[in-house]
Formats: sequence, structure tokens, C-alpha cells
Amino acid sequence: MDWLLALDRDLFRFGNEALSNPLFDAVMPFFSGNPFFVPVALVLGIWMLIKGGTRGRLCIFFLILAVAIGDGIICKSLKEALGRPRPFNDIEDTIMRVGKGGSGSLPSSHAANWFAGLMVFWLFYRRSWRIVLPIACIVAFSRVYNGVHYPSDVIAGALLGAAYAFAIVHVFDLLWQTAGKKLFPLWYERLPSLLLHDAGHRPVAERSAEGQAKLAEAQWLRLAYVLIAVIFLARIGYHAAGKIELTEDEAYQWQWAKHPALSYYSKPPMIAYTQWLGTSIFGDNELGVRFFSAVLAALMSVILLRFFYRELGLRPALWAVVLPLCMPLVAVGSILMTIDPLNVFFWMLAMMSGWRAVQTNSTNQWLLVGLWMGLGFLSKATALFQLLSWAVFFVLWPSARACLRSKGPWLALVINALASIPVLIWNAQHGWATVKHLENRSGLDRAWDFNPNFIIDFIVVEPLLFNPLIFIGIAWAAVAFWKKDKGNQLMTYCFSMGAPLFLFYFLYTIRARVQPNWIAPAILPLLCLGIIYWEHRWREGVRWFKPWLIAAFFIGFIPIVLMHDTNLTGKLFGKDLPAKKDPLRRVRGAKELAAVVETARQELIKEGKPVFIIGGHYGVTGLMAFYHPEARKDVVKDPLVFYRWSDKAENQFYFWPSYKELRKGQNAIYVIVENSPQAAPQSIIDSFESVKDLGIHEVAYRGRVFHHIQMYECRNLR
Repeated sequence: MDWLLALDRDLFRFGNEALSNPLFDAVMPFFSGNPFFVPVALVLGIWMLIKGGTRGRLCIFFLILAVAIGDGIICKSLKEALGRPRPFNDIEDTIMRVGKGGSGSLPSSHAANWFAGLMVFWLFYRRSWRIVLPIACIVAFSRVYNGVHYPSDVIAGALLGAAYAFAIVHVFDLLWQTAGKKLFPLWYERLPSLLLHDAGHRPVAERSAEGQAKLAEAQWLRLAYVLIAVIFLARIGYHAAGKIELTEDEAYQWQWAKHPALSYYSKPPMIAYTQWLGTSIFGDNELGVRFFSAVLAALMSVILLRFFYRELGLRPALWAVVLPLCMPLVAVGSILMTIDPLNVFFWMLAMMSGWRAVQTNSTNQWLLVGLWMGLGFLSKATALFQLLSWAVFFVLWPSARACLRSKGPWLALVINALASIPVLIWNAQHGWATVKHLENRSGLDRAWDFNPNFIIDFIVVEPLLFNPLIFIGIAWAAVAFWKKDKGNQLMTYCFSMGAPLFLFYFLYTIRARVQPNWIAPAILPLLCLGIIYWEHRWREGVRWFKPWLIAAFFIGFIPIVLMHDTNLTGKLFGKDLPAKKDPLRRVRGAKELAAVVETARQELIKEGKPVFIIGGHYGVTGLMAFYHPEARKDVVKDPLVFYRWSDKAENQFYFWPSYKELRKGQNAIYVIVENSPQAAPQSIIDSFESVKDLGIHEVAYRGRVFHHIQMYECRNLR
């Protein structure tokens, strides 16, 4: 092994130093990453999708799949497991011609991706190797020449990429020839093998035109279920791979899950119960915290699929599955496990049960409405706005008011009221803390302060979170509905379930700032309104909006995929996004932050006393508790991380034992997130015999400074 390692280092020096010349200095960084790669790849991919037929579409599909699985799971896992340092970390005189990578060195992801692509192209276009192989070899060599990989890294990456790409294509082909024959018989008869050059003749079954149509519809419906399952598994894999860290709220609420209660300072208890269940199954990691976000998103897709298939048919049912995939706010809700996915899920369940209740006036359906609305309230207090939606619907649809003469709606209201009991009990025991928090959060405790920027922010940000083209389509549908389609009961119902909430918050911007996620429950009902409207226009022969939908999908879906891992920009363009412009900034750098704090803590421990950690913000406190290995072991009985003590309730930490009760006489590290020096708060100064400012420290992620923290050494807790 020593001989091989020495040879590897010698070959690296030969490629990195001995072969240096002006031509390679200009060319090799370009092959490692350049701004032209993505546009060219997109144009080529779109051309193959349009003009390449079945072969081209399959090739693009397997290219994306091989790179996603290989780069995102296989290579990442191996780099973390092997932990081989990059050459520039071991060899001082390494010539660096591109940015320094932050991950392990073995294997090279660039080499793996290109040779995986080479294998996929070769499987579908045999002569493509004449073009792709030379480019793949140059890219692999450029990683050595640019000083970021050893030769063995790129050789291992090349072999690995070609191997897993070959395996992925053949495994899917085997699945197609077994499961595809049963699930998609019509498509199987036309394509008996995904490897088209291996396809043999298959007999075509004789069917009537009606049987053919029913089978075709069944196939598309099955494909929708398969798509939902694949996306669900992809999200689970994304969480398991640890692509992003927890947000401040997720880490904060993870601590709630460790302290079961009837309710909490700022939110009802459902988020804590959900995280408790997820972490009980998968452990205290990102997958455990976020598992149910993927579950709720998958269930939501199934509910929408079944609802539209039953009410309007196959085409709108497929739209209801596909369009949410290109809506940014929906995408965020399917990844992060905050109160919004729960709120949206129960809002939609109540809406679906409510539609059946209105149609049948079934007491059982009304009881379900009450149950789902009650669980919605236990997820987020503003779920009570759905009562406003019901009021609007009964006003707009007079015949539905007959339901009010039956017991069903009133029983639903009773169940909804009963769900509030745990929250009311907790608040009565804790000085109505949640009511005071919501009053402060909504700006009701402050004087009217009109600011036109609040309105501008709303009308700019919300369409972007919807997807601009989809938002225009929904707005068009809402206006057209109000003018001439108010006789359509289903459209009236969907309008009532979404528009009042959206319009309320729009009007509320006159008084205070509205957070972008507050309108989340309105998104899917309004999407349903848009789908129903445009389905009717389709049946009337309107076809011009089909390209609009396709454009909306690509405008939303592609950026959403790239935003799932913004590190891809470094691999695609050779340059990472600046930290301040990285959309994932708030879910990156927490581990590094905890490591910086732990370094300061270990220095203070040398004085001989135990040292705990104090956070100056609830979010930072939660992140340090989750990402500090020692702190995460027991955040209840023996907490290591505390929130800064206060004599009034500022967050949930106020209601748990503080360091003043548990850490008398000990030292501490106080941490705040700041870009400029700040004086220690008086509560910290008063609590310790001495407080020493350690200054501002950078928190770097993959060589980029994502955060600045200020730390203080606090000695001898009084």
C-alpha cells in the first residue's frame, strides 16, 4: 500500500506540476467547470426529448438517474466513509487552478459522472463513445492537473461511474420486463425492452376499441401512482443522504419532541408529536425529523389524484400530481418538517371530506370534517381560518345551506372545538403565552404602521412561490370564475377554500408584514380551481395553454431540482455560489458552527471546570443542541445547550429548567450570530462573575463563509 500511495503521489505531481504549460492552464479549468456546460446540456437534452424519440427520452432519463444516484448517494457515501484528504491538504506545493472542494477525495465525482454518462450513451447510441470518451478522459485528467484529485481518485471514479450506470440501466430493464408487462401491457407491447437494440418481437393482444381505451387510462393512472412512489423514495433518499441540515425551527421543534406537552409557547403540539414519532423510528437525524414531510406530500398527491379522477377524469388528475412538483412553496413543504406541511395536509383532508359531506349531507363525512379541522388546529392555530372558508362557501352557494339544518356541520364544529382543549389548558396554565406570542407575531400589539413595501413584497414573492406561470393561470381562472362560472359548485367550493385566506393576508399587508408561508393552505385549493377551469376550457377545444403548462413545469421543476443541492453549481460551472446568494444558506453550516463553538468550549474546559453552552437565539440554540454530538445525547435530563435566561417568556425554553438551576458555579460559552461586534447582554453579565469577548468567528462550509458568530467566555455562574 505504501508503494501504491507513493506512486499515486508521484503521478499526481507529474500531472499537476511536470505537465504544466500555458495551454493546459487555460483549458483544464474550463473542462472542470464552465458557464457553458449547463446551457449546452439543457439544449441537447431538450432536443433529444423532442427529436430523439423513445431512444432519446430513455437515454436522458437514465443519464439523470445515474448522475442523481451516483453523485448524490454512492460517491458522497464513499467520500464520507473513506475520508481521504484532497491533494492540496497533503501536498503543500500543490498548484491550485480551481476552487478547493470541501468533500473527500476518493472517488472523483466528476470522473464518475462523466463515465456514467459515457456508459449510458454507449448503451443507447453505440458510436457515441467516439465523442464522449475523449471528453470524459479530459475531464478526468483535468481534476489531477487542477490539483483537486489524485490519479487513483479519477480512475476509481471512472470505473465506479461506468459500473453503476451499467447496473442501473440493466436493473430497470429487468424490472420493466417483469413488472412492466403486468402494469403497462400496451406500452410493453410497443417496447418489450428498454435497451432497444435488444428488443425482440412480441405478439400484440387483440382488444376492442373500448377495451383498449380503458386499459390505456388504467395505465396512465398506474403511472401516476408509480411517479408518486418514486418521488417519495427520492425524498427519503435525499433526507437519508443528509444533503441539507435542519432549519432553526426544525431543530427548535425537535427539542419540543423531547419534552411532551399539551401545547407549546408558539405552536400547538402536533409538530412535536410528529417529530417524536419520526425520530423514534429513524433516530435523531435529518431523516427522523423530516420523514413525515415526505409521507404527507405523497399522501397529498394520492388524495388529489383520486379526487380529480373521480370528479373530472384522468387528465386533470394527472395535472394535479405533476403541477405541484414545479411549485416552490409546495416543494419546500415536501422537504422541511415544520408546521406548514401538517396544516396544509389537514386543511386539504377537511376540504375533501367537506366536498363529500356537502354532496351527501352524510353525518359521517361531517364528523371527518370536524376531525381534520381539529387536527389542523392542533398543527397551527390559524387553521381556524377554514371556518371563514366555510362561511364564504355557504354565502356563495345558497343550496348548500340546507346542510346547516342537519346535525352534521354542528357536530363537526363541536369536534373542532374539542380539539382546542389541550391548547387552552396549556395556555391557561402558562399565562396565555401563545395568545401573547400570536399578538406580537401578527403586529397587533403595535400601532398601525402602513408600509407600502409590505404590499410590494407580497405581490412579488407570492407569485414566485406559486410559480409565476401557474399563478397567472390560477388568477385568470379565479377572475373568469367570478365573472361567468359561479354556477359551478365545485369551482365555487375550491374558490371558497383558498381565496378568502389568500385575500385576507393580502389585505393584512396594509397593516403588517405577511410571511410568505402564511398563505400555504390556500395554494392547493386555488390550484384545484385553476385545474377545473382549464379542464373545462380544454373540453371546449382551447389548446393554446398546453405550451403554457409545459413552460410552467420546466420553469419551476428544473430550478427546484437544482436548489435541492446548490453544490451542483460548483460541479457544473466550476464555481460555487457566493454564500450570501446560496438559497440553502439557512440549512448549511450548522455542523461547522457547532464545531467552532466546541473548539472554544474545549479551550475553556482546560481551566478545570465543566463548560456548557448558551445560545442568544432560540434557533441557534436548537441547532447547537442537535448538531453537537454530546448535547444531542440528552437534551432533557442533562442538557448541555441552553437559551439565554430571561425573566419573561420569549420562547419555549422559558418553560424548561435553565442553567441557573442546573449549572451553578460552572463556566459557559455564550454564542450569538452576528456580523459585527456586539456587547454581551446584561442578563449574561449579571449571571457570571466575568465575561470575556472572544470576538467574531467565521463559520465556513466547503470553503465559503456562511455565518459569523460572536462568542464569550463566561466564568463562574452565580
